[in-house]
Amino acid sequence: MSTPSTEELSALLRTGSQELGIAATMRQQEQCLQYLALLEKWNKTYNLTAVRDIGQMVGVHILDSLAVLQQIPTAGNLLDVGSGGGLPGIPLAIFRPDLQVTMLDSSQKKTVFMRQAISELGLKNADVFCGRLENFQPQDRFDTVISRAFAELSDFVQGAGRLVKASGTMLAMKGAAASDEIRRFQGKKALNPSPGLAFLVLETIGLKVPQVDGERCLVVLKSTTKTESVI
Repeated sequence: MSTPSTEELSALLRTGSQELGIAATMRQQEQCLQYLALLEKWNKTYNLTAVRDIGQMVGVHILDSLAVLQQIPTAGNLLDVGSGGGLPGIPLAIFRPDLQVTMLDSSQKKTVFMRQAISELGLKNADVFCGRLENFQPQDRFDTVISRAFAELSDFVQGAGRLVKASGTMLAMKGAAASDEIRRFQGKKALNPSPGLAFLVLETIGLKVPQVDGERCLVVLKSTTKTESVI
């Protein structure tokens, strides 16, 4: 399979963004294509993603990340847990300059890549922390904490819930309906990641990602003082 040209990649990105209802500026398109070029280049040495074809990366990585864009609150700050090669954090930072994005991953090679990408893309609203989730002690909590296929829903809340503001939101990007994970999460009545704070499943949103086959969904959780969870 031949490598898509810049024009072909741009067309895939533009068409996919339009299907998601996103009006991408020329600058945002250029940054996304630059990011993909870096990801493809570094992937040959650092194995950042199992997806090798840059054309497939448009849908599997960029559009998949942007599919949750409308669920991100305006302004504020966001933590991307287990960001890997910068997903969904870097695409979100590109399309939401009003949002301060922090990406966390325990892999040094991945965080080195993310820092390089942030620098080359000129993203002023993004930073990276290299370390394990349990060792992350930020000065301030976050309005939104998101993960992309990072962990079981219960483990995500247990590990990262302490980092969410009292009025904050947790977003878990999943590859399927996630109903089994939600049931297991609801079965843990005493799941309180922070004193006086618990989380309930507000809704599960089905996602149709252009150029990507298979089911995708977003589990939205809100902080609450209650100890039980509901769909």
